[in-house]
Amino acid sequence: MFEKKIGIDLGTCTILIYIKGRGIVLQEPSIVAIAQKEERIVAVGQEAQSMLGRVPDAIEITRPLRDGVIADYIVTEQMLDWYISRLVGNIRLFQPEVMISTPVGITSVERRAVEDAARKAARRKAYTIAEPLAAAIGAGLPIDTPTGNMVVDIGGGTSEAAVIAMFGIVTSKSIRVAGMKLDEAITNYIRRKHNLIIGEQTAEEIKINIGSATPLRKIRSMQVKGRDQVTGLPKTISLTSDEVTDAMSERLSEICTVVKNVLEQTPPELASDIIDRGIIITGGTAQLRNIDVLLTQQTNVPCYIADNPTACVALGAGKGLDMRESLERAASQDYS
Repeated sequence: MFEKKIGIDLGTCTILIYIKGRGIVLQEPSIVAIAQKEERIVAVGQEAQSMLGRVPDAIEITRPLRDGVIADYIVTEQMLDWYISRLVGNIRLFQPEVMISTPVGITSVERRAVEDAARKAARRKAYTIAEPLAAAIGAGLPIDTPTGNMVVDIGGGTSEAAVIAMFGIVTSKSIRVAGMKLDEAITNYIRRKHNLIIGEQTAEEIKINIGSATPLRKIRSMQVKGRDQVTGLPKTISLTSDEVTDAMSERLSEICTVVKNVLEQTPPELASDIIDRGIIITGGTAQLRNIDVLLTQQTNVPCYIADNPTACVALGAGKGLDMRESLERAASQDYS
């Protein structure tokens, strides 16, 4: 009764941590600042993000996760340890029980790397859960029934679509195209069309402020500052929401294709349930304007944004600890 149950959404862009009885207790960027000479972490999360593009070469700003998987194992372990210690303390009479999310399309080696990093940070055995399954639990879908539930989780590094029934994933597909690729598409568009070089934070601000998956009725615009590609001098341009939609269209089309592929592979009985219930969209990129409208147009199935879509995976990972036995029984039918 004294042990803590912790759910972790280890995202490419953001890490969220849920503690049973307390809810979401941490939401920070998955970024670490490292002093290269001493090979020592000097800042984590929001503090490290504020250093992007503003520090000397002696400090490296890095994302230890790439496309939803661990790119730097040691830094990921240290980052997890830093966050868990901050939440539960270094001196622990009862070690926390941890469940951590992983993309559904990763290999067994990549999944074991996540388990090992979480286990060393928590100092106890850690469990993994597929992100779409965690998202479905966090969104409150009835995954314990024989009816079909479809979830589309669009995060920072990966987009995943899955049909879930009886605690297991019936069919799923994952693509390493999500929020960061949309930012990259915006950056490339502005460089190509306006000869302006911008940073990744500026691209994300553009996406948040005026980005939309479909053209807006009332066009929005904003001033964008960067460096002129020709002269090398500072420059300001005016960018419209229609331009941002155009910039992201190819990447958004790839995400829609993944969703349609999963629907095509879904058994007819479950497909009829999905038509009645609709598709739930979770993840940070679910906050992109009209993403539900675009997916509805592309699939002819009603699509809805989950309540608090960013937190669904972390919530589901934490709540999944209470149904671990049922999830493990169905796991062999999910992914291997």
